[in-house]
Amino acid sequence: MIKKNNLIKLSITTILTLSFIYILNFVTDKKDTLANINNKQIVEVFKTPSCGCCNGYALFLEKEKFKVKRTDMESLHTIKQKYTIPLEMQSCHTTIMDKYFIEGHVPIEAINKLLKEQPDIDGIALPGMPIGTPGMPGDKEEPYVIYQLIDGKFSVFMTI
Repeated sequence: MIKKNNLIKLSITTILTLSFIYILNFVTDKKDTLANINNKQIVEVFKTPSCGCCNGYALFLEKEKFKVKRTDMESLHTIKQKYTIPLEMQSCHTTIMDKYFIEGHVPIEAINKLLKEQPDIDGIALPGMPIGTPGMPGDKEEPYVIYQLIDGKFSVFMTI
């Protein structure tokens, strides 16, 4: 009888512990969790020296707890070519994060999805310089379509 009581107590304790972990996972803000994971991650933003919105994007990444290395270049052609980013997917700066590139003013929701899911792609892109994106002034006027790229070919990654 004693062994049966101990087994019941152990089972109840295990169920309560697992329930607590499960609930905690849903209560915790996913954005903060990912930002904390990347707290010490260094990312590199390749940009031209005079671009104000590129500096704005670097500040946005720093606010999201990334350590940002800014690399100024007179021309970004070599970076775009190195990562096979087609002209229609290009923006004013390219960020290298882990094994991925992030092209343009990509919002944190897309970055977090990329880092969480770790898809087998080269990177993600938000072409152009859409108003209201991180680093760009103004209010959001339309949905942002973020693309995933593999060997220069692209398809929709997500829409925000």
